Parts: sequence; structure tokens; C-alpha cells
Amino acid sequence: MKTLNKYTKLILLSAVVLLGACSGDEPLKESQLDLSTPPKTELDNWIDINYLNPYNINVQYKWNQNAVDNNRFLYPPIQSKVQPVLEIVQRIWLDSYKAVAGENFVKNIAPREFVLVGGVNLNTTGTITLGLAEGGKRITFFETDNVNKTNRANIKRFVRTIQHEYIHILNQTKPFDEKSMAKITPTGYSSAWYNTSDADALQQGFLTAYAKSNINEDFAETAATILVNSKAEYATILAGVTNATTLANIKTKEAIVVKYYKDAFGIDFYKLRDEAEKNTTAVINGN
Repeated sequence: MKTLNKYTKLILLSAVVLLGACSGDEPLKESQLDLSTPPKTELDNWIDINYLNPYNINVQYKWNQNAVDNNRFLYPPIQSKVQPVLEIVQRIWLDSYKAVAGENFVKNIAPREFVLVGGVNLNTTGTITLGLAEGGKRITFFETDNVNKTNRANIKRFVRTIQHEYIHILNQTKPFDEKSMAKITPTGYSSAWYNTSDADALQQGFLTAYAKSNINEDFAETAATILVNSKAEYATILAGVTNATTLANIKTKEAIVVKYYKDAFGIDFYKLRDEAEKNTTAVINGN
């Protein structure tokens, strides 16, 4: 048998003493973090039925600081506003594309997440950002607390967000004719677009001041402006253009949009506009 020398005995004795000291410590407490999945609310179930299951679109309305710019004063939406806002998007955007482009169109080409923010996203330039599209995967809606389902101007302003941002997603799937678009009003684009009013921009050949920021935004604003207005409302906008050449430029941009929808996706753009108008009226009338 192997014997222990005095140094080995000393090490073993120290280990016993240390073990004895540790045995008197209090046991470790369980983590205070709640890692359980909270039960789904009635609102969560409604979102699953109307967005997640049919379109694979997740809706984030509970606060997540990683989903927004922390340098802005932003806050989550009033919960009672969430479903009414999503019903507007569903009726005017989803249902319109479904009726004109087919049931699977948005299923195949869609953002995978909506983020709802209650307040205003104010920029340092004094402008307001109504929505953001990030990589074709996420669309953020701001000012959802201010949406009024009975006010046409308010609804049009809100719906412009999804119409505009979805057009960017479509452009990422299939590009539009940028070369032709660039030739129409080449000197009108400016990074300081916010110094021009919408009224002045119209007289320069742009349907909104933001359309002056670059060709991509010009295309999206041209399409979105037509989609959020009725045929008569859009005609009224064009009637305010005082110069024949300017009017022709706007009509040329419109033609590029119409051709893009037809050639890239087989969609009759004017039918989509009329369907969106019909559904907008239905929302306002509470139908």
C-alpha cells in the first residue's frame, strides 16, 4: 500500500477544512428572471389569424428598444389602437392586392414584420418620418396613436406609409426602369428636398417634396400618391399644375409606374388604385 507523506496529509486536511466551511453557506437562489412564455392575449390571437398565419407577417406592438432608434423620443402604441390600425392596413393594402394581384401575391412578396410605434418620429431637419422599410423585411409605422378611421385625410396619410414602403419592397424584387425615370426631371433632385413645399414641388414635376430626394423615392411617391387618392382626387392634383411641360413630365412618370406593375407583376395599376379607393371608403363608413 502506498503511504502518504506529511505534505499530502496537509493538503488533504486543508481540503476537508475548506469543504466544511463551504457546507455552511446558504444554497444558491433560483434566478429571478421570468423565462416563461406569457399567454397570448385576444389581440395576439387576432394578429395570428389575420397576419401571421396567412401572410407570415409578425406584428410587434409591445416595446422592444432594439427595434427602434433609441436616439429618438419614441414609445409603444396605445394597445386599444393596435387592432383598428391593423384592420385599416388589412382592408386597404392587403385586401386590395389580394383582389387585383391574387391571393398569393403578398404571401410571396411581403415584409416579415410590422413594428408599431405610438408617437411621432421627428427628424433634426424638422421633417417627420411616417414609416421605414428595412431591408425589405420590416416596416415600421409611426404615429399609430393618431390614426382616425373616420377621417379620409388622416387615413390617406397613414396608408401612404404601407403603400410607399411596399413599393420599395417590390422594387427590390424587380427593379423599375431607373434610366427612363432619371431623364424626366434630372436637375430637380436634392438632398435638401425638405426646403421645398409640396405645392412648389408639384410645379417642378414632383407629386410631393419628398419625391425630390432621389429617383427611388420619386418612383415610390408617384405610385403611392396615385394609390392613396381616388381617380377624381388625383385629377384634381394634376389640375393644379400650371405648366404643360411639367404636367407631361408627371404623366410620363405615372406611365413608367403603370408599365412597371404590368410588366413586372402582371398587375393593372389602375384597378389596384380603384380597389384601394373602394376599400378606403368602406373603412371610413365603418363597413
